[in-house]
Amino acid sequence: MALLPLDPDQLLSTTRAVRKRLDFSRPVPDELIRECVSIAMQSPSGSNNMTMQFVIVKDPAKRKAIGDVYKQCYSIYQSMDGVYIRSIDKGEAGANAQQQRSADSADFLGEHMGDAPALVIACNMGVRADGTPGMMTSSLMGNVLPAMWSFMLAARARGLGTAWTTVHLMMEQQVADILGIPFESVQQVCLSPLAFTKGTDFKAAARPSADSIIHWDQW
Repeated sequence: MALLPLDPDQLLSTTRAVRKRLDFSRPVPDELIRECVSIAMQSPSGSNNMTMQFVIVKDPAKRKAIGDVYKQCYSIYQSMDGVYIRSIDKGEAGANAQQQRSADSADFLGEHMGDAPALVIACNMGVRADGTPGMMTSSLMGNVLPAMWSFMLAARARGLGTAWTTVHLMMEQQVADILGIPFESVQQVCLSPLAFTKGTDFKAAARPSADSIIHWDQW
């Protein structure tokens, strides 16, 4: 299929977490998924050693089982005051209103993760990062996080929506068991729905100025 007419800055600034606008009724062709993974494989990898792996789940029963695990984990997440998206106070009326809209969207996905026509789990193969020193953790995650973001950008360019989620990692072992992922040597890092979007007119999010997060020469 033809790519959306987005320049690089538009692609980077309009690749949003898509939840309510995912089209659950439309299958995602395997070839499009392969294209996104091929793009992801061009991302940087430490020591030129590609340890990122993608588990693509299209089987309805397995999607439902993972959706059920996600729903359980999401319920726990909702109880985490100050962590759960709806409980975070942005300190300004307009920003708080937007926060609540984002929470509505996240809650929707909490109920419907298993309804997406495909689920994508980005994994890192090899040593698990659990309890490792900061340098090693960053190196291990640095092999898969850029790859997953590249996957999401490639998906956006093809009219597909994604959403970066991690709450299922509260029950990572259960998802590993559903999919036969070897838990001791393959670490799950991210779970995303994958579906065509209802419309492609996504916009850049409201953000503060760059200077609000830049520290020049010192903290």
